[in-house]
Amino acid sequence: MTGVSPIASFVNAAIYQTAGKVGHDSVAAKYAAATESSDFSIESEKPYAELWMGTHPSLPSKDVQTQRSLLELVQDNKALMSTEISRKYGEKLPFLFKVLSIRKALSIQAHPNKKLAEQLHAKDSKNYPDDNHKPEMTIAVTPFDGLCGFRPLKEISHFLANVPSLRGLLGGEAAQEFEEGVSGRETSSSAADTQRNKSSLQSAFSALMTRDKSAIAAAAKELVASAEKDGENFAGGGGPSNGGKELADLVIRLNGQFEGDVGLFVLFFLNYVKLEVGEAMFLKADDIHAYLSGDIIECMASSDNVVRAGFTPKFQDIPTLTSMLTYSYAPISEQKMDPVEYPYVTMNRTAYSSSSSAILYDPPIEEFSVVKTQLNGNEAKASFEAIEGPSIIICTGGSGTISVGPKKEQVKAGYVFFLGATAECVLESDSESFTTFKAFCELSGKETANGVH
Repeated sequence: MTGVSPIASFVNAAIYQTAGKVGHDSVAAKYAAATESSDFSIESEKPYAELWMGTHPSLPSKDVQTQRSLLELVQDNKALMSTEISRKYGEKLPFLFKVLSIRKALSIQAHPNKKLAEQLHAKDSKNYPDDNHKPEMTIAVTPFDGLCGFRPLKEISHFLANVPSLRGLLGGEAAQEFEEGVSGRETSSSAADTQRNKSSLQSAFSALMTRDKSAIAAAAKELVASAEKDGENFAGGGGPSNGGKELADLVIRLNGQFEGDVGLFVLFFLNYVKLEVGEAMFLKADDIHAYLSGDIIECMASSDNVVRAGFTPKFQDIPTLTSMLTYSYAPISEQKMDPVEYPYVTMNRTAYSSSSSAILYDPPIEEFSVVKTQLNGNEAKASFEAIEGPSIIICTGGSGTISVGPKKEQVKAGYVFFLGATAECVLESDSESFTTFKAFCELSGKETANGVH
């Protein structure tokens, strides 16, 4: 990397979206405005949902000093990503790093696998802007809730039996076909039973998603009335995963955001999950989900492809969504991740004695991993070994410094840095608590433990 600094500070733009938190309540907006050279200013009445960090052409990061895009920088200096990664991923970062600030439901959606992404992009480049897949990982920065993956089949059957408006909308025949199709084999591990269960689930879910809008709106009124009246007894007292009052409150809340939407019924098919700060989950390509509220760090393969079908005024593609899903069904515990201690960092005595930590979130794909570093107390220091790939670091709280060789930079909440391959990095706190997240890609050194149940 002769003549090229292995570390650079970048400015990143926040995206206006109606689902975002408003004004200074949005951490995405606050982080975007944090860099001193940023020309972004927060408008107090405007909602901001996302902050992007990476090389995606829709919104590439820009160098604070030169205003060159990160995409230009890594394409001109291939050693910054490593020759292997640069060649494999077309001279672009293999991951897209984001901060999301969610005030109201983001769309019911899934992201296509690589083959489908190529087909959708070729057919409709306006709505599917690239040809890449988009597996993603979510780490809660504040308490978060969302709908993620299909519930265990017994829970879906419970709701079909105890939510009359759901059963009526689906149709008695379709509901009975699902119940009979999965009865007695809901938890079977045999391949034949699993495939039959998935087929039954696809049929029932597709029937729901293709119902007439007027029928959905009428059923939604009945559903909301029941939620308001029944409280703890709503939906047969709830399922094993969620109580009746919790589900009633969720229906009322979501109806206030998207009145009469099919998503009010989709929530009985999907796991309703809450993540506490630091908890994470991984979503494969073709997994259905909808983020409902909270602030999260999100890392994904570098793509902006979204197939939507509810809770949104944007383009919806229900035929593609219902045909592309994996229809895997499982409790949410199977999508939550188990982070592990990151092994390639050395803490100084101050960091060690203050219970500072570096935690690895390592999904079962090669495009990205994320390390959360928490340094507690002034002068707590973490020295990271070099890796054979690029990294992006964002500070989410406190302050300190980042050093690569003789170059040292001040770090505050919202500051973003790119680290080139083989750069040894040192983080040092000058505050009570200094928190950073680092997304990185390293093909040859990918952890074998993937942190997923």
